[in-house]
Amino acid sequence: MEIVKTPLKDCFVIKPRVYRDERGYFLETFNARGFQRETGINVDFVQDNQSSSTRGVLRGLHYQKGDMAQAKLVRAALGKVLDVVVDLRKDSPSFGQTFSVVLDDQNHWQLYVPRGFAHGFITLSPTSIFSYKCDNFYDKISETGIRYNDATLAIDWHLPEEEFIVSEKDLELPTFEESIR
Repeated sequence: MEIVKTPLKDCFVIKPRVYRDERGYFLETFNARGFQRETGINVDFVQDNQSSSTRGVLRGLHYQKGDMAQAKLVRAALGKVLDVVVDLRKDSPSFGQTFSVVLDDQNHWQLYVPRGFAHGFITLSPTSIFSYKCDNFYDKISETGIRYNDATLAIDWHLPEEEFIVSEKDLELPTFEESIR
């Protein structure tokens, strides 16, 4: 695996080795020893999640607060998504900065999202299956987020806004400024 640092502290793009032949391909989606050796981060994933979406479905920007914060390892198992993260750690040199990367079933890249980040994605292909590992369990009480169209963050979601399909819950999320108070 190749670990590529992003401009955001502790956030990495992971490019796995993909072995292809006439039968298809094989890749290792996670190896704890290799991940720790390459990143210096010892993470214990406790929950795996998966979602299916159609083109334009925008999920996020989500995070859990306090002791229930989650680190995530995310990937597009099928299709193509734009994955977006925001560093919400006030003591971080990249606080308030965003990073985005296209994850798809051709490049097989993954994104490691540390605790203290908001995370979201939009499906760019006709359909997608998005898979992610979490190092903490889901906790409804700790769940919150930031509005996808926050003017301060000014995220380019790579699709025209009239194509977005956003849940009512995500439409009611606070702004970045409201979230960091």
